[in-house]
Amino acid sequence: MSEKNEPSVWQGFKAFLMRGNVIDLAVAVVIGAAFTKIVNSVVEGVVNPLVGAFGTQSLDAYSTCLKGRCTGTGDSATGVRILWGHVLGATLTFLITAAVVYFLMVLPMSKYLARQEARRKAKESTEEVIEVSELEVLKEIRDALLAQRGGSGQDRS
Repeated sequence: MSEKNEPSVWQGFKAFLMRGNVIDLAVAVVIGAAFTKIVNSVVEGVVNPLVGAFGTQSLDAYSTCLKGRCTGTGDSATGVRILWGHVLGATLTFLITAAVVYFLMVLPMSKYLARQEARRKAKESTEEVIEVSELEVLKEIRDALLAQRGGSGQDRS
């Protein structure tokens, strides 16, 4: 029997972990977890008090009773309660997170990459113009040499 040169499971796993995108993803998860704490603090410290100016201090307190009369909290609660305030708070947290990520990370990075691309294209077009002008000069020299040869050959005839 011939041995196959297949990578072992360990080598495949190691190659998977060493890919750049896996490392980037791990860093993104860690940064995202830390960033979530900041956003939650903004929602609890700024958004909830603003909402509290019009109602209660916490969005979690907003609910609607679906069936029967809702009384009590926790295990002693009666009725079917829909906690739409909790959903609203999570939605606000998501929107704030998305806005901050977009305006502080995505937008500046896309502008930076666009500038880099414009610089690269400008550099390529400059090199192309130089190459074209060199080619034009060489063609002119060739034509002048051919004209001299043609002119001097005709003079001898």
